[in-house]
Amino acid sequence: MSRFKDFRLEGVIPATLLALNEDMSIDEAATRKHLRDCALVSGVTAVTVNGHASEVHACSFDEQQQILAASLAEVGDRVPLINGVYADGSIEAAKIAAMAAREGASALLVFPPQSMSMGGQMRPEMAIEHYRRIADATDLPIICFQYPMGTGLGYPFETLLKLFEAVPTIKAIKDWSNDAMLHEKHIRTFQNLPRPVNVLTTHSSWLMASLTMGANGLLSGAGSVIADLQVALFRAVKAGDLPLAQKINDRIYPLSQVFYAQPFLDMHNRMKEALVLLGRLERAVMRPPLMKLSPAEIGRLRVALEEAGVQRGGAVRLAA
Repeated sequence: MSRFKDFRLEGVIPATLLALNEDMSIDEAATRKHLRDCALVSGVTAVTVNGHASEVHACSFDEQQQILAASLAEVGDRVPLINGVYADGSIEAAKIAAMAAREGASALLVFPPQSMSMGGQMRPEMAIEHYRRIADATDLPIICFQYPMGTGLGYPFETLLKLFEAVPTIKAIKDWSNDAMLHEKHIRTFQNLPRPVNVLTTHSSWLMASLTMGANGLLSGAGSVIADLQVALFRAVKAGDLPLAQKINDRIYPLSQVFYAQPFLDMHNRMKEALVLLGRLERAVMRPPLMKLSPAEIGRLRVALEEAGVQRGGAVRLAA
């Protein structure tokens, strides 16, 4: 059982990467070190494992359990752990949720089932049933992962309201609506419901703009590299210190430009390579179909890290 059962889903929450050996097996020692590097940054409120950033799509159930157990053993007494629930079927999703609760996770990040991509937006009862089955398996707080509507996996605004009413353990959304107007509507509406639902932005390619709309937190793969900069930006925005926020954002900008360049699917591949350049990972191995980056792209990452003032050893240099 989690030590942090009543923690609030807010603030800066990095989504951690998965270190792999050359044979693509899990490098548990390196993964644990990386998790510690992220989780123990001052100001981080929780960390997420078994998400997009850790290639959950390419991990078996047993591997997901191994990752969560190792993560809890490494930092579970220091910071809450959020476990991803990534499954196309609701029965399998409930199984993952129950496993996460048994292991000691503090919350769940529930991905939309890919099986809903061909018209699920027209059937709100599908989303409600999916989340109800997960909620029946555990009383852990849930983060609903909101995708862009154009993917076919985003939940319409009215569906989200129905979902929050039907499943009270949903305490936050990870908002990747990728629509600034809709994102602001989510923030203004959901955070002011009679039973508030926090908005955790994952618009890391325009993070400062998103935070200034009033999101109560962020959940981001880029936190695997720059959690300290994200904490500094979040605090500056919350304090209403626009000049400081702009100064910090100037540091984040070159990295967001390279991390989230096309093809978008390489974002976490790029973050792994950045950690190698920073001496925080020994190697950047991905499971296919993801592939090794070109030397030219790795060179662009090196330049962006220099421009951001992110140095080997983990130090971040903010402008005076």
